[in-house]
Amino acid sequence: QVQLVESGGGLVQAGGSLRLSCAASGRTFSNYCMGWFRLGKEREFVGAISGNGDHTYYRDSVQGRFTISRENAKNTVYLQMNDLKPEDTAVYYCAARRTYYCDTPVSAASDYAYWGQGTQVTVSS
Repeated sequence: QVQLVESGGGLVQAGGSLRLSCAASGRTFSNYCMGWFRLGKEREFVGAISGNGDHTYYRDSVQGRFTISRENAKNTVYLQMNDLKPEDTAVYYCAARRTYYCDTPVSAASDYAYWGQGTQVTVSS
C-alpha cells in the first residue's frame, strides 16, 4: 500500500512558476513509476517518471515548461511548472504505478494504482 500526499499548489499569475511535491509512504518508492495528472474540464495526463528517474514523459502542451523529478531517498516526486498559463488551472494529482518503468500507454490513468488527494493550481491571466 502506498499513500500519496501532494502539496505546493496555489494561485499564481500567468507566466509564473510553482513546484508541486508528492510525498509517498512505504519503503519501495523507487520501484514505482510516478505520474502527474490534472483535473480541469477533464482529466489529463501531465507527465510521468520512471523508478530511478532516467525516463520522463510529458503531454505535448507542457513539454518544455514542466519538469518532473524525484528524490527516492526522500520518497518524493516533484512537478516544476514554469511559464504557467490560465489553461493549466486544475487540481493536480500524483499517482503511483506498480511498475519500475512507465510502460505504455504511460498516460492511462487506470494503470495507476495509488492516488493522492490533489492540490489546486490556479493561474490568473
